[in-house]
Amino acid sequence: MQSWKQLPESIRQYIIVTGNYWAFTLTDGALRMLVVLHFHDLGYSPLQIAMLFLFYEIFGVVTNLIGGWLGARLGLNRTMNIGLGLQIIALSMLLVPASALSVVWVMAAQALSGIAKDLNKMSAKSAIKLLVPDQDHGRLYTWVALLTGSKNTLKGIGFFLGGGLLSLVGFRGAMLLMAAALTLVWLFSLMTLGRDLGKARDKPPFTAILSKSRTINILSAARLFLFGARDVWFVVALPVYLSMSLGWDHWTVGGYLALWVIGYGLVQTLAPRLTGRSSAERADGQAPFLWAALLAVVPAGIALSLAADFHVAATLTLGLLVFGVLFAINSSLHSFLIVKSAKRDEVSLDVGFYYMANAMGRLIGTVLSGWLYQHSGLTACLWVSALFIALSAVIVSRLDPIKVPGNVAGTS
Repeated sequence: MQSWKQLPESIRQYIIVTGNYWAFTLTDGALRMLVVLHFHDLGYSPLQIAMLFLFYEIFGVVTNLIGGWLGARLGLNRTMNIGLGLQIIALSMLLVPASALSVVWVMAAQALSGIAKDLNKMSAKSAIKLLVPDQDHGRLYTWVALLTGSKNTLKGIGFFLGGGLLSLVGFRGAMLLMAAALTLVWLFSLMTLGRDLGKARDKPPFTAILSKSRTINILSAARLFLFGARDVWFVVALPVYLSMSLGWDHWTVGGYLALWVIGYGLVQTLAPRLTGRSSAERADGQAPFLWAALLAVVPAGIALSLAADFHVAATLTLGLLVFGVLFAINSSLHSFLIVKSAKRDEVSLDVGFYYMANAMGRLIGTVLSGWLYQHSGLTACLWVSALFIALSAVIVSRLDPIKVPGNVAGTS
């Protein structure tokens, strides 16, 4: 306890924010895998499974757009704690008997979970901007990469946890355990998170939710296609393909995808070293364009190999490894650029708008993942993924060098 008190306040708040984000992410990843595998067992088609996540993604879009405004007016501590509370409610909704677990009910629970997840993420990413001095670009890049990477590592563990819990205690048992654990985290957060974190000095009007910055708009459009490219084959198509075409069981599918996301998260934490400090100092469209161009080659290569029926399991494994490394670098670089370009006194507004585009990309990718797989298979999903990444690369190439905004408090 004494060592905790001796830490600088910014470090303590960063640890609390990161811990909240970690706990939430474990339940979010587990819930995603539980829903996919449980409803696949019940006989739902890939498109029907994708539709279960429709409200999750739609409400994520709305939440990011409005959540940034709420964060600026109420404070990021409140939006983060609201997110944790809503996730507890969403998990509790799925404790009903199997006979009451209708599609509409599950979609409603997923809607709450989508709101909760994006309130939590927007709050965590925005808080970092306020805990790091404006000109300390290297530290900002490192902290953003660490938060993002560790979150995705734990999301991968959540995938494995979801598959394991489904096999060990069943769907309802898993929901009960996760809701109880997250309640403890929520109570701790209520007592320890800074009360005025992220609250704007001047209350922004509701019209401020729409970005007017060319830089924010370019990064947001690029993010939309980048995450659409991932989810168009990873969310529904890949786990269903592994289960149906390769005959893998719950543990194997959950463990396989978990290891991928864990590795992906670890690479994200190393992104500042892999891209070099010059990416943090230069901060323009050159580096993200080059990394995206490399990434676009990967799903196209996997699609060609699958079409030729060339060592399918090995091709998918190698392709996923390469895709994971390159996508992790792209994601971390984009996350750093948006946090750097956001105005300090309006950080939640800018970050919220950006992650609204991120959620829109996931929404498009999720729906296409189920629809394309059902009608044309995994290969079609991979080709669309390559196209989306190419579009993201072209858009981000138009980014001018980012300078720390000079019209905010604490900057020069």
